[in-house]
Amino acid sequence: MGIQKHFAQQPATPPPSPPASTNGILSASDYDGRLDEIRRTEYPQLKTVFLDHTGSTVCAASHIQSFAAELMTQVPANPHSRHAESQWTQARIDHARDRLLAFAGTSAERYAVVFTANATAAIRLAAEITPMEKNGEFCYTRESHTSVVGVRSLAADQGVYVRPIEFTDIGEVTAPTRCRGTSLLAYPAQCNFSGQRFPLSVGDTVSKLYGSTTDTHVPWWILVDAAAYAASSPLRLDAHGAGPDFVALSMYKIFGAPTGLGALLIRRSSVPFLRTKRYFGGGTVAGLTFDQPWQVYRSDIEARLEDGTVNFHDIISLHHALDAHANIYGSIDVVARHARVVTEYAVHELRALRHRNGRLVCEVYGHTSESVFGPTVAFNVKDRAGKYIGYMEVERLAAMAGISLRAGRFCNPGAAQKWLCLSAQELMQHASLGYVCGDDHDLVDAKPVGALRVSFGAMTSIHDIDQLVKFLLHQFRDYSMSGSSISRLPIDPMENNPSLSVQAQVDKVIIYPVKSCHGWMVPPGTSWPITNHGLKYDRVFVLMREHSSLPMQQKQVPNMALIRPRIDMDQSTLVLEAPGHEPLEISLRPDALQLETTETQVCSTRVRAVRVRSDRISLWLTSVLSVSCYLACEPRLLESGANSPHNSCHPDKSFTNKAQILMVTQESSRKVEQWIAEDSAPGDAVARIRVGPMQYRPNIIVKSLGTDMIKPFEELEWSSVRVDGSTFAVAGPCRRCQMISIDQESAKKLKEPYATLARRMRVDGKVVFGIYLNATGSLLSTSIKSGATINAAL
Repeated sequence: MGIQKHFAQQPATPPPSPPASTNGILSASDYDGRLDEIRRTEYPQLKTVFLDHTGSTVCAASHIQSFAAELMTQVPANPHSRHAESQWTQARIDHARDRLLAFAGTSAERYAVVFTANATAAIRLAAEITPMEKNGEFCYTRESHTSVVGVRSLAADQGVYVRPIEFTDIGEVTAPTRCRGTSLLAYPAQCNFSGQRFPLSVGDTVSKLYGSTTDTHVPWWILVDAAAYAASSPLRLDAHGAGPDFVALSMYKIFGAPTGLGALLIRRSSVPFLRTKRYFGGGTVAGLTFDQPWQVYRSDIEARLEDGTVNFHDIISLHHALDAHANIYGSIDVVARHARVVTEYAVHELRALRHRNGRLVCEVYGHTSESVFGPTVAFNVKDRAGKYIGYMEVERLAAMAGISLRAGRFCNPGAAQKWLCLSAQELMQHASLGYVCGDDHDLVDAKPVGALRVSFGAMTSIHDIDQLVKFLLHQFRDYSMSGSSISRLPIDPMENNPSLSVQAQVDKVIIYPVKSCHGWMVPPGTSWPITNHGLKYDRVFVLMREHSSLPMQQKQVPNMALIRPRIDMDQSTLVLEAPGHEPLEISLRPDALQLETTETQVCSTRVRAVRVRSDRISLWLTSVLSVSCYLACEPRLLESGANSPHNSCHPDKSFTNKAQILMVTQESSRKVEQWIAEDSAPGDAVARIRVGPMQYRPNIIVKSLGTDMIKPFEELEWSSVRVDGSTFAVAGPCRRCQMISIDQESAKKLKEPYATLARRMRVDGKVVFGIYLNATGSLLSTSIKSGATINAAL
C-alpha cells in the first residue's frame, strides 16, 4: 500500500447505532456498576452536569488527599541542591518520568520526558529544537490547535516555508521526490473541536519511507499534539514502530491536576540531531563563563532542556494522580471503553432530537463512519424552521440549568472553518467589524461563527447525557427564531388612528448610580429630575478593574448586587452600603473629586470615563468585592458638572447600555411568574420563586390605572410614552442576558426568570423584556414621580 493510500484511508469505526436500551448502555459503561460509587467517593465536587473534559477533566479526591498527606510528612526541595531533601525530590522526579512513560506505553530506553509548564510550552519547545532549514517546510494539519498553528511564526522567522495542509495530504507532502530540506510536520492525535482522531503511526510510516538509520535522521520530523487524545485513549507509543519524534502532553487534561505541568516526550534516537536551544537557564549547563560567550550544556537531554527549577511540587502530585487513576479505573484502556460507549450514546441521542415537524434540533459535526472520533462532540442548535440559535445563548441557558459545556471555536481555527463553512475572508471581515473570539457575536448574517462542544471523561455518566438531552428538549424543541414568541396584540377598531393610546400609572422610579450595582428607589411622591441624559444620577459611575477597558458587571461579579446606593440630595452625596462594611460617602460634585480621564466600553461602544483617584474609595470597593477595582464617572452628569473639561461621553446618555431609560410593567412581570409556575413540576421550589419587576433592573415600573388594564407585553407595541408633559420615544425592546437571574437581594445566581423568558418571550429571535425610552425635546426642567399618569401611543 502506497503512502498516499495510507494517509487517505484511516481505520474507521461504524457509525453509532441506536442502543438497545439505556440499561444495556449503563451496564457497558459504568465500570461494572461502580460508577455511582466512584462519583460519590472520588468526585464529590461534581454538583453539576460537567461536560467540558476536553477543556479540563476533574481531579480525584484520593489524588488530592494523598498528595496533601505526603506534603505534610515530607519536605520537597529544590533538586539543584545536594542535601537529603533535594536528593529525595530528585528521585521522585526521576521516578515520575518513568511512570509517565509507562502510562504512554513506552520506556526511558525509547523516549525522554522533558517537563514543561503545559502542552503549549511543550509544542513551542519542540519547534525551537527541531533543526528546520530555510529550504525546509513547517506543515500543520487543518485540525491543529492554535498552539500548533502558532509555530508558524517561529518557522517563518527562520525563513522556513509554512504550509497548512489536510491530513490526507501528508503522503504527498512528505514524499522523497519533493523533499528539499529538514522540515517539521505537526498534527493532533485528536481534534479538540470535533473529536476526530488521527493515527500515531505517521512517524513510523515516514521513517520507513526514507529508510532511516542510526547515523541520520529523516528530513521530516514529526510532532504529535496528544493533549486531547491521551485523556481517554492509550498512547501505546512502542506499538507504532519508530514513532513520532515529539509527543506533547498536558497533565490536567488527563488527571484534572496538576494544572501547571506538561511534558514533551522526545524520541531518544532523535536527540543527537536536535538543534541547540538559543536560550539556556539555570540547571541546563555544566559550565559557563561570565565574560566570554562560552558554555557547556549538560549531557542528559532532560536537564539540558528544562530551564530553571522544574515544578517539583506538581511532579510529586503527578505520582498521586497516576496512583489514583490506576486504583479507580485499573487502566486507560478501561477508560477508553467507557468513553467510547458514552460518546456513541450521546451522538445517537443528540441526532435523535427532533422538533415536532421532524426537523433536527442539533446539527452534529463529524462522528460519521468515514473517520474515528473520540469523546468530543461539537454541534449547533436549530429552531423548528432550521435556523441556527446563537450558541452563546445556549451556553448561558445550559449554565443556568447546571450543565457545563463549552461554546466558541475552541482555539481550533482550521476545524472551525471546516465544519462551520467559514472562509478566511469571512473571519478577517468579522475581525474588522470588531468581532473577536469569546465575544457575544455568535451569529453573523444568521450563520454561526462557532459551536457548542460537549466532551466526556472517565467519570461521565449516561445520566449526564440524559440531563443534557432533557435540557435541549425543554428549552429548544419547537422554538422559533422568526418573529415574536408571543402573539401580536390585536389593534381593532382604530387601526389607523394615530391618537390610539393607553393610560397607565408610574408605580416606582429607580436609579442605579453605580452601573451593575443595586438600585435605589426614589422615595414615593418625590419628583425626580429628568435631564437630556435620562434620569439624574442614573449610571453616572462604573467600577473598573486596573488595566481593563471594560466596566465590571454583575454577570462576572454577582456581589455587586450587594452594594446598595443611597442619594442625599441635600448634601449632594452618594452613600454606598454593603454587608459587614461601614458606609462609604462619595461627593456628587466633580470639583470635590480628583479626576483622571480614562477609556471604557459599554455594549461594544467605546466611551470616555473619568477615574476617581481616591484610595479610600478604591480600598472600600476592593474589600467588598474581593476584586481590585476603582470608581470611574462621567462628571458632566454630576452636580454642577455641565462645563467639566472632561466633557467627552455620549451627548445623549450616561453609562446606560442602549438607551436612557428602561421601562417595565407589573402585568408583564406577573405573566412571567405565571409561566414559571406553569412550567415547573408540582412541588418544585422554582414554582414558588417570586420574580418581581425589580429583578429586571428597570428605571420605571408601570402598572394599570383604574379599569384601563394593561395587557402583558402590550408595551412592546408602544411607539412613544408621555409622562406629565415629557415625551419619550420607544427605542425598542430590551434584549436580556443572564444578569436578570442574579437575585438582587442575595447576589445568588438563579435559573429564573431568564430560562423561562428564553423559551417564551422572544422578538426576532432575541430574549426581551421591557422597553427602552429616549427623551425627546428639551427636558431640562422636567421630572417624574411615582403615581404620575402616563399615556402610551400605539
